[in-house]
Amino acid sequence: MHSKFVIVGGGAGGLELACKLGRKLGPGQVMLVDSRLYHIWKPSLHEVAAGTLDIHQEGLSYQMLAHDNHFTYVYGPLTALDAASRSFTVGAIDGERGETILPQRQIGYDALVLAVGSTSNYFGVPGAAEHTISLNATEDAERFRLTLLKLLVKAELEKASRARSGVDVVIIGGGATGVELAAELREASGVYATYGSGQLDPLQDVRITLLEGAPRILAPLPERVSAAALKLLQQRAITVATETRVTAITDEKVTVQGGQEYAADLVVWAAGIKAPSLLGELGLPLAKGGQIEVGGDLAVPGFPDIYALGDCAHCVGADGKPVPPRAQAAHQQADYLLETFVRQAEGRPPPTAPYAYRDYGSLVSFGQSTSVGSLMGSLKGLNWFVEGLFARLMYVSLHLLHHQAVLGTVRTGVLALARFLIKRSTPLVKLH
Repeated sequence: MHSKFVIVGGGAGGLELACKLGRKLGPGQVMLVDSRLYHIWKPSLHEVAAGTLDIHQEGLSYQMLAHDNHFTYVYGPLTALDAASRSFTVGAIDGERGETILPQRQIGYDALVLAVGSTSNYFGVPGAAEHTISLNATEDAERFRLTLLKLLVKAELEKASRARSGVDVVIIGGGATGVELAAELREASGVYATYGSGQLDPLQDVRITLLEGAPRILAPLPERVSAAALKLLQQRAITVATETRVTAITDEKVTVQGGQEYAADLVVWAAGIKAPSLLGELGLPLAKGGQIEVGGDLAVPGFPDIYALGDCAHCVGADGKPVPPRAQAAHQQADYLLETFVRQAEGRPPPTAPYAYRDYGSLVSFGQSTSVGSLMGSLKGLNWFVEGLFARLMYVSLHLLHHQAVLGTVRTGVLALARFLIKRSTPLVKLH
């Protein structure tokens, strides 16, 4: 197999690039390779984990997107790269009984974009990999949700028999993922209790603890946003411990520096990310953190036909600082490469200006129907703090803009209306 433009990784940036480029260039020019069959917007995984978003309704089939946006989809993981011959290997796909469903394949390219995202960084904490769940993919979020459901059922039975009851959830990491998951879980726990037998008190029996090593949660954001987020979490009876470094994790507890222990039935690791270890095997130049080095044109130095974007790319901005691993950065990089490749296809020179990251701010969700504390963008060095309904609408609009990029305006509008109606005819959380 061969394609002019090949994108490996169907996350926010990779998929948007494939869809927009496919619509521009037409069939046979663009290929997307991914190890999963469907796409979900990664910032919404905390909602999937809490059960407030149904992955079977939210997930978008890559095959469907390929058909509608005129690109070719290849199912399988990247396993090796041969830059000299402009080709790479896609690993085999096996069935549940070990049988080979799709064989190993070789794919040639004229231009290759690596957009393989990131994975969890456990920083060597004993037991972290074995006893925590990280929300890196849909299967992680679904595993968390199903485990929580079972624990809640068990807690109800224990309380009915007057035994020890309740569920202890510990979230390690006070960044956006950890904070949003804590708030979403608190809202969802009340709904779970409503659908149960009435034995559980969500505030007392579903105990949520957020541990953060820095002096405050949401440390990269302005202090006003952090303070507002802390207040909202405390109002929801969520225990927040800052300047707390985890030293060990077992299947029953989390131990922190100083010896204090937190009971834990379910632990989420949201304390950091790193580049996938596979990148170290591709023969490309890597930054200290394991990300692929790219220049201002997002091309890999010494490999002019290979590009990288998103979390797996180490791109230095005009201020000399690395571009942060955010969805908005991946979106902007996808648009930059879109112009580069369209120009290339038309025989025109590439853009003269290098990619420049623009920070439009950060929004933090605090549930489906509650307010959202946020920092909105920067304009000429000025920042605005927004919260409440306006901020919530802004947060939802980010998801809709991503869908618009891959589905188009009309289908995004129809899908949004359909989901609005479905939520009013189904349980507020997924119970199966």
